[in-house]
Order: sequence, then structure tokens, then C-alpha cells
Amino acid sequence: MSTKQQRRPHVRAVIGGSIGNLVEWYDWFVYASFALYFAGRFFPEGDATAQLMNTAAVFAVGFLARPLGGWLLGRVADRRGRKFGLTLSVSMMSVSALMIAVAPTHDRAGYLGAVVLLVARVLQGLSVGGEYAASASYLTEASLRGHRGLGSSFQYVSVTLGQLLGLAVLMVLQATLTEAELTAWGWRIPFIIGAVAAVVVFYLRRGLHETDAYREEAAHDDTERRGTMREVWRHRRAALLVFALTIGGSVAFYTYTTYLTKYLANSVGLSKSDATLVMFCALCLFTVLLPVGGALSDRVGRRPVLIFFGVGTTLGTYPILTAMQRWPSVGVALALTMLALTVVCGYSSVNACVKAELFPTSVRTVGVAIPYSLAQALFGGTAEYIALAFRDAGHEHYFFFYVSGCALFSLVVYLAMPETRTAALSRTELDADEERVA
Repeated sequence: MSTKQQRRPHVRAVIGGSIGNLVEWYDWFVYASFALYFAGRFFPEGDATAQLMNTAAVFAVGFLARPLGGWLLGRVADRRGRKFGLTLSVSMMSVSALMIAVAPTHDRAGYLGAVVLLVARVLQGLSVGGEYAASASYLTEASLRGHRGLGSSFQYVSVTLGQLLGLAVLMVLQATLTEAELTAWGWRIPFIIGAVAAVVVFYLRRGLHETDAYREEAAHDDTERRGTMREVWRHRRAALLVFALTIGGSVAFYTYTTYLTKYLANSVGLSKSDATLVMFCALCLFTVLLPVGGALSDRVGRRPVLIFFGVGTTLGTYPILTAMQRWPSVGVALALTMLALTVVCGYSSVNACVKAELFPTSVRTVGVAIPYSLAQALFGGTAEYIALAFRDAGHEHYFFFYVSGCALFSLVVYLAMPETRTAALSRTELDADEERVA
């Protein structure tokens, strides 16, 4: 069999897994993208910052549900297979998007609409909590050894494409509807799109093939041991490492993607449409750079790429964010956002594979899901709320130091952690390594 024929099923698996991930994260991020328009519809009291803080709090609640979703769906993926876990997560996302699309506003049902919003975000949190680890395991296991960094980088490629799709919908609606129409009812459109797209992905994921690593493990291992907390505890050092290396990356990623649109509009002074345009263009570059970072890690290792992110974010956050306010223009904002996301690429391009490579197949999904989701809930999910709280208190620059501090903490972890690039992910790879040594 030629090399091209050997790669073909792996490429199909990566594409199939990525499409579903795209829709999942479109639904997740579109909430943040359209919060500028619907915040006042559910929380009418206070000024614009107070309204955004309320929607940011609901956004953070979704993150708090992610550890539970990581445990539940991670356990399912380790026991029933990666394919089953991925199909279940996208079903939950479809329901939650539909709930937001039909949620009644404050003028019609008081705070009932806010309750519906909250329940939907919890359901989204459960879904995404399981989606991340299941897709990280699936894409890493489905990629050819020696190209796992490249293959698994498409997890964040699909995450970013999902956000780009959300921003594209926002830009189209901004161009075709007035701000009053967007605020009144137009914000519901992206959630309807997300609900329908998730149904389509549900049927696509039913045709995915299970990974060889999982099939080999299922044929040899006791089902009762797979995906249990007892197994996670046996690999607690790896779990702690996942938690620690995620802190800086999650805060930086959500700062320069989810929160930055609001920062450009509220603090820098750009219009909402210009802020959206800046994010869209910068994320296009980010999408292109992610496979480059993944492929580079296949050659030089995961640690050097992570260290690049840690150093760049620790030293660059304050200068980048303050320069945006000092020179408030679309061109400067775009250049600096591209610079920031180039640095963040050092984390996002390799974080899926480096975490999956730390665990054995029997506990890989739940082992990644729980510590990753906890770190996201405590740091990534609260980043926007902390930024807005500092701004509301008149000390916005404190948030810049907070981002740098989180990155510095993770940088210390990157410097001390082992290299994972050559880790064996399946029984076949482990046997091959033992034969090579012998």
C-alpha cells in the first residue's frame, strides 16, 4: 500500500471529526459574539457594562458545567467509544442552541428568559466539556504517528472556524439589519442556524469510524476499568499537569478571541462592526497558523512550541493591550491582534495532542476532560467577567497583569514537563517500540 493510500483514512477521520467540532464551537462562541445585542433584552437594568457583566456571568456558568460534562461524556467515550461520545455531545448542543433561540425576553416573561438562557448554557457546558476531550482523543488517535501534532491541530482549526462562522453570520446580519432589528430579534438567527447545523452533524458523526487505539483497548481491557475515577487517580500526576498547562492557554485564548471584540468596542473605541471585522481577519490568520504550529511540534517537540507561547504571552500582553488604547485605529488593532494570536497559536496548535499523549487509551478521554474542564471553568470561563469587573472598577490594566501572571505560571510548567511527542498511544505502537528497543 502506498503512503498516500495509508494516509487517506486518517485524513478522512480528521476531517470528519473536525466538522462536528466546528459546529459545537460555533454554538458555544456565538453566545459571546451576539451578547452585545441581546444582553439588554434579558438584563435591562444598568448601563451597557453591567448588562454585559450579567451575560458574562451566564457565560461563566456554562464553564462551571464543563467539568461535570467532561466526566460524564468522557466516561461514555472511554467505555462506549469516541464516536458514541462525539455523537452524544453534538445532540446536547443542538437542544441548547434551540433553547436560546426561543428564549423569551425580559419584557415578555421577566427573568424567565434569563433562566432559560442559564439552563441552555449549562447544557452547552456539559456538551463542550465532553466534546473537547473526546475530539482531542479521537483526532490524536486517528492521526498517523509522527503527524499527530498536525492532525490534532485541526481541533483548534475547527474551533476557530466555528468562531469565524459565528462572526461571519454577525457581519452579514450587521450589514442587512439595523441595530434596532438585531437587538429586537436578529440575534436569534445564529442560534437557529446552530441548532439545525448540529442536527446535520449528528448524522455525519454516526458514519465516523472508531479509532484503532480504542478498538485494540476494548478488545483487551476490562470495560469496568475504563473511564473510571479510580483510573484517573492512578494517573493523577498527568491530570495535574493538564490542569496546570491549561491555565495560561485558556485565559489567553479567551482574552484574545471571546473578550477582545468587546474590549475593542468598549475600551479602544472602535465601532461594533469594526471590532467584529478586526476579529474576523485576525482569526483567519490564526486558522492558517494552527496547522503550522502542529506540524512544527512534530519536528521539534511539543515543549518548545508551548514555551514560545508562555514567553510571548507573559511579556507581550500588557504592551499589546495598552497599545490598542493608545493608538485606537482599525489598522493598529488588527496588527496587534494578529501578533497576539500568533503567540497564542503556540498553545492552541498543540494542546490537544500533548494532553492526549499524557494518558493511556483506557482513561484518555476522561483523564483529559476533568482537569482541562476544571481549568477552563476557573480561569478561561471567568476571564471575560474578571476583565469587565476590573474595567467597571476603573482598574482595567489590572486584567492585563492577570493574563500575564497566568501565562507565567503555565510557562514554568512547560519548562519542567516531559516531552510527549514520541509517546505510544496504542498497543500496536507500544509493541513496535518494545521490538525496536529489543
